[in-house]
Amino acid sequence: MAPQIRPFILADYDQVRALWEASEGLGLHDDVDSRAGIASYLTRNPGLSSVAWDTDRIVGAVLAGHDGRRGYLHHLAVHPSARRAGLGRRLVQASLDALHREGIAKAHIFVFRENAAGQVFWESCGWRRREELDIMSIEIPEED
Repeated sequence: MAPQIRPFILADYDQVRALWEASEGLGLHDDVDSRAGIASYLTRNPGLSSVAWDTDRIVGAVLAGHDGRRGYLHHLAVHPSARRAGLGRRLVQASLDALHREGIAKAHIFVFRENAAGQVFWESCGWRRREELDIMSIEIPEED
């Protein structure tokens, strides 16, 4: 039986975190990807993130959310034993469907330049590289 896709709930965190940690091409941060950080994300974006459940374990996960204008997918991961069967595409589509229900018409992802396999996957799903953009980031210091 194919893995079932359902909403990501905080009780899934430990299994999802282990999947993310074992997945190549993902960048995790202790603060925002902590249990508290993910709880905040899921609360802010209810019902948009998904997991793929196979009998007794999570074999896939993706975070999805939006800022009211644009959607964002983060940390798509599929366990190696469940790859090459369309599960990653199903998780992406579940995210896009959920974002569409929220009135979001465009979504973005962040893919590391050295993650060649990730780039091939996303391009095969119809996503395109934005050559005219660069991402710039800043760490916001804690207040004293």
